[in-house]
Amino acid sequence: MSAAEYTIRKRLFSFPDTKFEVFNADGDMVGFSRQKAFRLKEDIRVYRDDAQTEEWVVIKARSIIDFSAAYDVFVAADNEHIGTLRRKGMTSILRDEWSLLDQQGTPVGTIQEDSLAMALVRRFLADLVPQNFTLRDGEGNAWAEFRRHFNPFVQKMTVTVEGDCPLHPFLPLAAGILLVAIEGRQK
Repeated sequence: MSAAEYTIRKRLFSFPDTKFEVFNADGDMVGFSRQKAFRLKEDIRVYRDDAQTEEWVVIKARSIIDFSAAYDVFVAADNEHIGTLRRKGMTSILRDEWSLLDQQGTPVGTIQEDSLAMALVRRFLADLVPQNFTLRDGEGNAWAEFRRHFNPFVQKMTVTVEGDCPLHPFLPLAAGILLVAIEGRQK
């Protein structure tokens, strides 16, 4: 049983900034994000709507340009740090992988591309074979699924969070936005 489902859509033709829309399972827009172009240090703000009147989630890179970059996730309302997503640089050359850390920096989960074989195929066929990821705890239990949809014109990813996921609900959402923003940029 899923507790939440989001679809993250990267807007087409949003130069120079990259814009993302977040929809709930009913298709209602519940969030909007703009990734500023030409920034050395990522600072992604997710708002409740495209008018950008109320910040919802903040995702900040810890360093400028880093092969194993770490992104801190905050609840915008009170600036509460709820966790960190760290890209596993060397491992991600063949198969994309991220570590999920709690507020104290302790690893609590891993986001990993579905299979090594498919990951290698994707390196050569780019967007013809969409990426899928699973967020698992240290014991291998699935907490969330991230499915990218094939569409040559629009990047879309569905994030399905399991009902027993103990994480703050914004963490899987932030992970999905990073997967679309960061992994999508590497193609």
